[in-house]
Amino acid sequence: MSALDIGRGLLPLVALERGVELLVSSRNARRLRSRGGVEAGRGHYPVMVAFHAALLAACALEPWLLPAQGWPVPVVLAAAALVLAAQALRWWAVASLGERWSTRILVLPGAPPVVKGPYRWLRHPNYLAVAVEVLALPLAVGAWRTVLAASAGNALLLAVRIRAEERAMGVAWVEAFAGKPTLCPRSWFDKLTTSGLRGGSGSRSGIPGAGEEP
Repeated sequence: MSALDIGRGLLPLVALERGVELLVSSRNARRLRSRGGVEAGRGHYPVMVAFHAALLAACALEPWLLPAQGWPVPVVLAAAALVLAAQALRWWAVASLGERWSTRILVLPGAPPVVKGPYRWLRHPNYLAVAVEVLALPLAVGAWRTVLAASAGNALLLAVRIRAEERAMGVAWVEAFAGKPTLCPRSWFDKLTTSGLRGGSGSRSGIPGAGEEP
């Protein structure tokens, strides 16, 4: 078994994890709507779903159609470790939000912000997990072209997603997360999404991370 075989073995596991995420998200979304949850950012949601499906497809197809020769073993092992770390961070965020977590932006009026778990330090830890995974998963299978295209596409998608989500939150969320970085300290997303924080929805109290993507 080669190092790339280890990386390729992650693909079906990540696909399975995606399926579990969608099941949990669908259940939580139904419960949030039944409690009066308001959805925002519907326009970009189909694009987000298509992007992540395309990422998995590209990670499977590029190594087959355009195999990377002599792909470094340390890169594969480090990337595989980052993929696993991203899953751990994602599910830590999901567990912290509980039934408030969904892949859609669903705001529950009057709900207090969740500030436990990774939300003690970051506004969007789940999106950090997504960014790491989008970078690391293609590297683990030797798909360097996918790394470049997917990372650029994900940066644009997250810029839209985060601004939409933060605008949909509310005064309580803005106050609870003021001064906390978006993805990591000194992140360029902090500058990009500042207008989203300042342009909050006023009277609605939001759910931090309630709309975070898979």
